[in-house]
Amino acid sequence: MARGAGRLVELAQLDGWDVCVVATPDGRKFIDVAALAEQSGHPVRSAYKNPGDPDVLPDADAMIVAPATVNTINKWSAGIADTLALGLLIEGQGKGLPIVAMPYTNAAMANHPAFLENVTRLRGWGIAVLFGEDQVPLLPPGFGEAAVDGFPWHLALEALRDVAPIPRR
Repeated sequence: MARGAGRLVELAQLDGWDVCVVATPDGRKFIDVAALAEQSGHPVRSAYKNPGDPDVLPDADAMIVAPATVNTINKWSAGIADTLALGLLIEGQGKGLPIVAMPYTNAAMANHPAFLENVTRLRGWGIAVLFGEDQVPLLPPGFGEAAVDGFPWHLALEALRDVAPIPRR
């Protein structure tokens, strides 16, 4: 799914957002880093910067987490910030930023009680979590790649429109 992230960048830019892409180290394996950097006009980050180094990305006004893995949802809910992406999410949540999360996993992993509890937990904290058969249909294990072209990136942006004004810089 992540390899289609350029579609979300495109849609958000059409809405007037200045878009930055942050990937987990494992998520970085699935994206075209150079293409996303060129498209967004910002470097794609996936690692913490050194203390004292200037940040190369502007401060976030809102965040979309898509596709959010089971691992990301579970760690985020537990407050684990062992990747830059998770650290920024936890910090953004603490700042009260509007955040939309669109989990994507297979039906078997989605049935794990911890994942389902953590989706509910994030929603209870005010995170717009787009999860359920009416949002992104769950497929059996091993069939996720069949849905890459049909991933509903637009739903994440539509949800963001409901919770965040587009900043004008």
